[in-house]
Amino acid sequence: MDSSEGLNVNHEPVLTIEDLRTHFFTDSGVVRAVDGVSLTLFAGETLGIVGESGCGKSATCLSILNLIPEPGRIVGGRVQFDGRNLLELPPRDLRDVRGRRIGMVFQDPMSSLNPFLTIGEQLMEPLLVHERIGRAEARRRAVRMLEDVGIPDAPSRMKDYPHRFSGGMRQRVMIAMSLIGNPQVVLADEPTTALDATIQAQVLDLFRRIREERGAAILMVTHNLGVVAGIADRVAVMYAGRIVEIASTDDLFSRPRHPYTVALLKSVPRLDEPDREVAPIAGTPPDLAALPPGCAFYDRCSFREPRCRENAPPLEAVGEAHMARCWVDIRSVIAAKGGEQP
Repeated sequence: MDSSEGLNVNHEPVLTIEDLRTHFFTDSGVVRAVDGVSLTLFAGETLGIVGESGCGKSATCLSILNLIPEPGRIVGGRVQFDGRNLLELPPRDLRDVRGRRIGMVFQDPMSSLNPFLTIGEQLMEPLLVHERIGRAEARRRAVRMLEDVGIPDAPSRMKDYPHRFSGGMRQRVMIAMSLIGNPQVVLADEPTTALDATIQAQVLDLFRRIREERGAAILMVTHNLGVVAGIADRVAVMYAGRIVEIASTDDLFSRPRHPYTVALLKSVPRLDEPDREVAPIAGTPPDLAALPPGCAFYDRCSFREPRCRENAPPLEAVGEAHMARCWVDIRSVIAAKGGEQP
């Protein structure tokens, strides 16, 4: 089943991930960071990927552009973009896709920006490399891009080095760099991490403008459920390297169908329910180098059944435009106990 069916999105896929597998080969064993992930990103939509730290969100995002560092390696799957599998492209062709066709906003703007080059030089570089335009035109477009992302006095700031910018401004610069080539897809890896609430809201407003004004599709990785609630059309929940649930944002928050999603929603406060008790998720995530044979969430799950220990459930349709990886109909269990959805 197409998990976008029934949603108000363009049904033209711009990026399709099929059975993606990324492993890290360490001294303690093979860490299956991405373990058979399949996703489709549609034109003009924002798809959020959420989950705890270490669940494989960032590794999935980096794998799309084959940016996995050693000792990691993509061991299987396909990433289809514009009729080609990005994982099979020669380095020169892949470099042409990076930045120009698919933009990337990295998690830490300070470590992602070159401290020895001015902001202007870093913004102009992809234009000079990919479009082979003159420096004057590249500078004009770079200044305009800084203005578009809300950097004041943009012509003057072109001469500054990254350390002269605040955290929020550096993040805006990273977004400007990801957009300078007018890409069809923007990959955003934790774009609001370590930003205060005010700057976070400004960055999210900027992403909304990107989608509305440029028509770009956005894949946003975050651990913050509040971020996806405010910006995403659909949400994919990851646990132990796998997608365990995917649905429209409204459905996921109002009718979660996987125990991990239920636990995630109960672990964060909600402004619309100030008196609701916040409950942390019991236990710890499994060792990705020694995953159990059944459901990876078994030891932490309050809905578990004996079969869950031995057999890992497939990702199946549980409603219109809604898929989950669980043997148990948790809505029926909650209803039988007289409880309410989170």
